Amino acid sequence: MSQESAEVVGLKALEWLTSQEDVLPVFMGSTGASADDVRAGAADPAFLGAVLDFILMDDSWVQSMCDFAAIPYDRPMMARAMLPGGAAVHWT
Repeated sequence: MSQESAEVVGLKALEWLTSQEDVLPVFMGSTGASADDVRAGAADPAFLGAVLDFILMDDSWVQSMCDFAAIPYDRPMMARAMLPGGAAVHWT
């Protein structure tokens, strides 16, 4: 997956997130993001990565987002790996 494709998945994730009246406040509360931050974040690959990190915390969110975006369930994790901060952590 290219970074451009990953950003498209991130944008779809952000679109899903902003359509979820019960999940969006949880995201904003846990990240401290304001509504302006969320709007501006659409142009920031690192912010899109944070959105994917958040969604990846709950399997039901992943499934819902993927169904919303009509993408395979493994795509958010693949996209996250391509965005800033998404590299695999090696503890050795």
